[in-house]
Amino acid sequence: MLLDQINQPDDLKKLSVEQLGQLAEESRQFLIKNLSVTGGHLSSNLGVVELTIALHYLFNSPEDKFIFDVGHQSYVHKMYTGRMERFQTLRKYKGMSGFIKRSESEHDVWEAGHSSTSLSAAMGMAAGRDLRGENNRVIAIIGDGALTGGMAFEALNHIGHDKKKLMVILNDNEMSIAPNVGALHNYLGKIRSDKHYVKAKEELEFLLKKIPAVGNTLAKTVDKIRESLKYLLVSGVLFEELGLTYLGPVDGHNIPLLLDTLKQADKVNGPVLVHVITLKGKGYSPAEEDSYAWHGASPYKIESGKMVKSAGPPMYTEVFGSTLIELAEQDPRVVAITPAMPGGSGLMKFAEQFPGRMFDVGIAEQHAATFCAGLACERVKPVFAVYSTFLQRAYDQVVHDICRPNLNVAFAIDRAGFVGPDGETHQGVYDIPFLRSLPNMVLMMPKDENELRHMLKTAVEYNDGPIAVRYPRINGIGVPMDDQLAPIPIGSWEVHREGEGIAVLAVGPMVQVAEEAAELLAKEGLHIRIINARFIKPLDENMLLQLASERTKLITMEEGAVLGGFGSSVLEFYSLHGITDMNVRLLGIGDYFVEHGSVKEQRQEVGLTAERLMTEVRALLPRKRQRA
Repeated sequence: MLLDQINQPDDLKKLSVEQLGQLAEESRQFLIKNLSVTGGHLSSNLGVVELTIALHYLFNSPEDKFIFDVGHQSYVHKMYTGRMERFQTLRKYKGMSGFIKRSESEHDVWEAGHSSTSLSAAMGMAAGRDLRGENNRVIAIIGDGALTGGMAFEALNHIGHDKKKLMVILNDNEMSIAPNVGALHNYLGKIRSDKHYVKAKEELEFLLKKIPAVGNTLAKTVDKIRESLKYLLVSGVLFEELGLTYLGPVDGHNIPLLLDTLKQADKVNGPVLVHVITLKGKGYSPAEEDSYAWHGASPYKIESGKMVKSAGPPMYTEVFGSTLIELAEQDPRVVAITPAMPGGSGLMKFAEQFPGRMFDVGIAEQHAATFCAGLACERVKPVFAVYSTFLQRAYDQVVHDICRPNLNVAFAIDRAGFVGPDGETHQGVYDIPFLRSLPNMVLMMPKDENELRHMLKTAVEYNDGPIAVRYPRINGIGVPMDDQLAPIPIGSWEVHREGEGIAVLAVGPMVQVAEEAAELLAKEGLHIRIINARFIKPLDENMLLQLASERTKLITMEEGAVLGGFGSSVLEFYSLHGITDMNVRLLGIGDYFVEHGSVKEQRQEVGLTAERLMTEVRALLPRKRQRA
């Protein structure tokens, strides 16, 4: 097999152009086989096999910088840069990351789990290259979906203005190539990228302007004719107007054509955009037929294409989606907003039932947040369904456009807490610190899927400003679901388990972890109180004061950052009230990024386990009680 001969990019360059097609086929079979075991981003990577081959065949990584946007399409790059043997560990604990990771390989020059960043990074690297007086290539690979992000357009504007030499590859896996357009664009691309043509055009304009009286007028006329022809013939006029030379569209699965086009692009002494058309899921029919479902695949059976899914209670995301439909049926003001994640956020059925009340704004979290604010101004009830990690991108809008004017926007924050194999770029562990610090914000988290339903009812009926409910990327625990939904009193906690001496203030899934520890401690004769601290903000001040009056020792548990988190807010409360003799221990995530693995492994790493809680409880007990 040719693939067995590829350990580093230089090995790929030893192949003939004719052999590259065979390498592409072998690479696809490798991906299909390995991802059937580990899961991962299958369809997007199957679509960029030939493109990745062409890049490594022509250019010289890591001297030439390949900047992958998000990293969903980087598996083939990993294969050709010495990591094929590690694919069995993909997205596993202490294994290979599912995204580009600088510490993993010298060929990974940029890392990101959020989209639309590659162009800004490319501009920065090109500027740094020029400042150092070097001449390596800078190549950004961005998908058409990521191009909807406003940050990408900010970068394009800067790139077109500064005119530094860099290449943008637009991987377009939605459009198809019209047969009567491709050849024309390839021809125009050759003309535009030919340095002799560019020089001749500049000399012609210079000579025309030298003609007395009519020179400038004639030159302006020539300009108008050229611009008119560009609008008539070039579909990439947007990029041309932004200052980039546009080449394409080109068939992203035709290796000779790709090589030829990339060579043309490399001749351009300035920014150039190569528009490449690819097919998501290419080479595996289930992924070709439903590229959306196969974007982030769980393990699957290759022959049937059926994904292996564990049975059990519904995921919190599913409960959110079904409950929102129920609430929308009761209240016509309820609408749903998502930044390009209708499936991941559980809104597909909502969209089918209420197409006019569902807004997918694309990868544009900042716009989504302020769009919600505008809806709230018109007395609509917007529910912004967003992953915790992606809400980070709209922080200014949450502060400035929603919390400051105190608008009634409801946030449904999915993937709050650990996210398993997606790892550090997607961990939803920072929303508590950045949301609880904002005036007017209410923040809550349910202990189980039934409580989530009631919290959504609370959020929709709340009329005093912004309110957020955060929930994890896990299955529920299988509790019965109430038929009737009722709002929960704002700022109220509940005693989940009676006990004395020590109380655990647990947030969300940590209630179940605390319950597990309490059961084991009870067998030792130790009975701790468990409090479902379902409101992170506002705190249940009456309960906190009661605990202080009883001199109860406290342990807080949250699947979030300790710095500025829920536990910190408890300490702040006692400090502000002059209560200085409370014994409070904080369990959560320390001051570092937690990498990919299973949620169980991630909790084990940071000590959010029943065993760790039992150790903390014993440490708080008087020595005499411990010996007993």
